[in-house]
Amino acid sequence: MQVLKNYIFERQKKKPILIDAFYSKSKSNQPIIIFCHGYKGFKDWGAWNVMAKKISESGFCFIKFNFSHNGSTMENPIDFPDLEAFGQNNYTKELNDLNDVISWSQHHFKDEPFVNTKSICLIGHSRGGGICILKASEDKRITKLITLASVCDFEKRTATIGNLKEWKEKGVKYVLNGRTKQQMPHYYQFYENFIANKKLLNIKSATKTLTIPQLIIHGDNDTSINIKEANELHKWNPNSKLQIIKDADHVFNTKHPWESNELSPELEVVVKSITNF
Repeated sequence: MQVLKNYIFERQKKKPILIDAFYSKSKSNQPIIIFCHGYKGFKDWGAWNVMAKKISESGFCFIKFNFSHNGSTMENPIDFPDLEAFGQNNYTKELNDLNDVISWSQHHFKDEPFVNTKSICLIGHSRGGGICILKASEDKRITKLITLASVCDFEKRTATIGNLKEWKEKGVKYVLNGRTKQQMPHYYQFYENFIANKKLLNIKSATKTLTIPQLIIHGDNDTSINIKEANELHKWNPNSKLQIIKDADHVFNTKHPWESNELSPELEVVVKSITNF
């Protein structure tokens, strides 16, 4: 297996993006899978590297990346050394990042017979699931869509991050990261950006317009994003496939750091479902 690790994707007038790609030069026509991490997430979180390798071994070119404003840096792609960037993040920045990574994947592998650049599946975890739904609904390059423990509504999360009046007055509010103990800033621009792009960022209407195959995966023990959100997504697109993973939490019973070379039994089921789909 070939692994392109921590490739710096430079962009004009935008922050660079750090990318990993897992693929084989001995297999032909490998479809591309692009994975989007969630809120307070990063591409090397927990078991995502093990997951990437397992899926790639089944005959796929698996790409994962850090959103440009997720709080990591090129030098330190794990955790959140750049809280200023984190505070300046918003949904449209993440959509633009994903768009650029899709374009990069097609360009980077365009002359390689072992990758099929016309077959692109998006996988999004948590908030990344919402981003992938929005992107898949309007980008004809996307041929399949998979969400893992995805959100179904950005509005209720954006408008309920606390007191709006106080947020506007102070210009920033903080959310504690339970694992790193950092106070993570959210600048008021996050709310303003959502309001300005409310129609574009409507996951419900995006899901209803999907015509490509969609797989919705959710754990029945997810305390971060209730399983009701998966049911809503499935209701909005009755042609989608809904798979409930028994006894699985929001990260399918993994954690960070993940020291094992094996997946949790629950994430193993997820990986099999992804490759079968």
